[in-house]
Amino acid sequence: MTAQTNAKTILVVEARYYEKITDDMVQGATPVFAEAGYEIERLPVTGVFEVPAACELAVQAGIKDPHKKYAGIMAMGCVIRGETDHYDHICRESSRALMDITTNHLFPLGFAILTCENMQQAEVRADPAQKNKGAEAAKAVLRMIELRRHFRGREDG
Repeated sequence: MTAQTNAKTILVVEARYYEKITDDMVQGATPVFAEAGYEIERLPVTGVFEVPAACELAVQAGIKDPHKKYAGIMAMGCVIRGETDHYDHICRESSRALMDITTNHLFPLGFAILTCENMQQAEVRADPAQKNKGAEAAKAVLRMIELRRHFRGREDG
C-alpha cells in the first residue's frame, strides 16, 4: 500500500483485532477528513501492539522520501480488558510509543485507540451515531496539522 503523493492524505493505521470497532471509527472519521479536503489511506495491522511501529515506519518513509510523507496519521484500534494484566501493558506501552512519535518527530498523529472495560463500551465509543470517537480523533489530527503549518509558516504542512 504505497501512496504516490500524500500531501492531502491521512494514513489510518488500524488494528484489525476488533474489526467492527475499527470500521465504525473509520466510518466516523472519514467525513471529517473529507470535509477538510483530505483522503484517507487505510493500513491494517494485526493489533494495537503493532500500531506504533507501523506509524513510525510511515514517518520514517516520509523523512526519506517526501513523496511518501503523509499530512498526518491516525492510530486506531481497541483494547478490551481481559482476565490478565496484558491490557495494562498494551495500553500503556502503545500510548507511550505513539506519544514518542508525536513529540520526537513533531508529527500530527491522532490517538484513536479505545481502551475499554468491555465490548459494549467499545461499541458505544466507536459508533458514529453515539460517542463517535473516530470523528473526535480526526478533528485532533486536523488541528495538529494546522498547528504544524502555523509554526512552520508553510502551506504544505
